[in-house]
Amino acid sequence: MIVPRKLIIESLRYFCYKSSRFGRYKLVEPGNVSEPLLIPDDVAKPSYYSTGEPSESIHKIDIKDPNQILLMKKSCTLAANILKTVGECIKIGQTTDEIDKLVHKLAIENKAYPSPYNYKRFPKSVCTSVNNVACHGIPDDRPLEDGDIINVDVTVFLEGYHGDCSKTFLVGNVDEIGTDLVESTEECLNMAIEICKPGRRFRDLGEYISTAANLMGFNVIPAFIGHGLGTYFHGPPDIYHTVNNYPGVMEAGMTFTIEPIIGQGTEVIEILEDGWTAVTIDGSRTAQFEHTICITNNGAEILTKPD
Repeated sequence: MIVPRKLIIESLRYFCYKSSRFGRYKLVEPGNVSEPLLIPDDVAKPSYYSTGEPSESIHKIDIKDPNQILLMKKSCTLAANILKTVGECIKIGQTTDEIDKLVHKLAIENKAYPSPYNYKRFPKSVCTSVNNVACHGIPDDRPLEDGDIINVDVTVFLEGYHGDCSKTFLVGNVDEIGTDLVESTEECLNMAIEICKPGRRFRDLGEYISTAANLMGFNVIPAFIGHGLGTYFHGPPDIYHTVNNYPGVMEAGMTFTIEPIIGQGTEVIEILEDGWTAVTIDGSRTAQFEHTICITNNGAEILTKPD
């Protein structure tokens, strides 16, 4: 459902300012979006670069060989390095459009394509989701404010493989409730990675994450899932972060993301009229952390670690 911008913003204002249990922060109202940046000719491009639609048709989980895993590590390490640099630069007054320009610049300098760019016509090179924006926030001219939390989701396409990671950062003085939300979300991700191993059911991750989040006083936003990736941006397996019946077990050589979005309030989100920005209908904040992992013979390796 696509909701008119004016209606959703008025609704968000009502819910957030009528309830103090979500903490101290300002609701995000989408700003002005600048023109897309250019991709140089010498940067290898994914299948959707021109049309916005990926041409790959992935129907089963692929098992990667050692060389493919090395290529995955290369793209994942670059994504993690870019995300680390972004985190070191985030500050009050910086716009999310400036973050987009930084991510774009770092990707291009490394001969990588910023994967979100024109993927199903997403207009920017990175997703930036602030406060009540749960996912897929489009970078714009809104300056970050003291007390904001922001998720930055970086994916790059390098030498034919995608690497994908995200992290939620604190901007200035974030209140205790918001800080707890961010720390708890990262803990949920790390605990889920620890249980991954050959023979583990994919569906166990959802039960584990949602139980942990609930015990911490939060909820999982179920609309968004992790996914397999490689030469393709999204493919099987689907990684649900809530209780589910998804079939199958993990095997060595599988690569996929785990990326729970954990929220303070409702599990329900709405998509704004830009077709991408997902916001909580009660104005509550969410946080997200994401890693790309590879299942090994003994457990799981996090591929998205900076070097």
